[in-house]
Amino acid sequence: MSITPLMPVYPRCGFRPVRGDHCHLIGEDGRRYLDFAAGIAVNILGHSHQGLIGAIQRQAETLMHVSNLYGSPQGERLAQRLVDLTFADTVFFTNSGAEAVECAIKTARSYHQHVGNDHKFELITFNNAFHGRTMATISASSQEKMHKGFLPLLPGFKYVPFDDLEAVKAAIGPNTAGFLVEPVQGEGGIRPASLEFMEGLRALADEHDLLLVLDEVQCGVARSGTFYAYEQYGIVPDVVATAKGIGGGFPLGACLATEKAARGMVIGTHGSTYGGNPLAMAAGEAVLDAVANLEFLADVRAKSERLRGRLEQFIGNYPDLFELVRGMGLMLGVKMKIEPRGFVAHLRDNHQLLTVSAGDNTLRLVPPLVIDDSHIDEFFEKLSAAAASYQPEAVA
Repeated sequence: MSITPLMPVYPRCGFRPVRGDHCHLIGEDGRRYLDFAAGIAVNILGHSHQGLIGAIQRQAETLMHVSNLYGSPQGERLAQRLVDLTFADTVFFTNSGAEAVECAIKTARSYHQHVGNDHKFELITFNNAFHGRTMATISASSQEKMHKGFLPLLPGFKYVPFDDLEAVKAAIGPNTAGFLVEPVQGEGGIRPASLEFMEGLRALADEHDLLLVLDEVQCGVARSGTFYAYEQYGIVPDVVATAKGIGGGFPLGACLATEKAARGMVIGTHGSTYGGNPLAMAAGEAVLDAVANLEFLADVRAKSERLRGRLEQFIGNYPDLFELVRGMGLMLGVKMKIEPRGFVAHLRDNHQLLTVSAGDNTLRLVPPLVIDDSHIDEFFEKLSAAAASYQPEAVA
């Protein structure tokens, strides 16, 4: 038995895309697939957005990479835009969501240890969360399937039930540095936190001088219908990790922080060879040009309402398959009464519709934010045909 050239850590399906066309992907065989997966909430402008493509092409012709030993006019511009658009005073650019969360974890620890509170290193995190695949981010996630084969985990994380404020209060101790939470759990099943929970975390952080760290890697950058999901809770976080949609398909992430939260992140405490490279900055600028305006965000909310309303009406036709719809913006989940992976495969292989499964038996819908009514109509045609023809025992 020989290992494959690509390390076999992904259960890859038979679909092999070779080209993108707006909100569709085209496979090697030429068939078109409606993409309601968007690279798992990454391709927020679809696959052929001329503003994004042009920005990357122009920057590639000029300057792709230099060291962070030098000044970065490109990074300074994008960081200033993010500061102007959010709660943040400062930004560290990364290449991925996991790296952004790593930076957020380090920022939370350094906040306390910078002033000598070395005992404050523990972050309270939440069951069914997903924060990444590095050692620190799997340690921050309570899922045993992510831990297997990589023990021992890194110390410094305490798991409590999601959306349970009393459990959080009980977990706070002398070592607590802050909270790390997804406002909308993605892999955990498209589960938005309640308003009371998020307001409660903010109040507890203020009361105990802790940091409220949000993982908005999946729900950020217009996905929720506001630029960041925290805005819908009326709270101000201390640190936010962001990635996925911020590059529109180009690898880019960022850790956003207040000046107070970042007081320990001084020269020599953190770094990244590729983080903030000019090519990534050009991609980020093009994404902000497209999405960081009230008109675009209102359009996302309107499309969300149309999609969600039709979904809630549709699932009543198949009570044996579907249970409820939840989510925020164009990050929607349909909780199923069966394990969803077989249905996801059926949608893909028999009806050329791309979706993603998630925890809690959830069918995850994270389409490009530029879908229009024609794509929503096509989605329901394919979903209806798939639901009518699906036989779980035959697919399992």
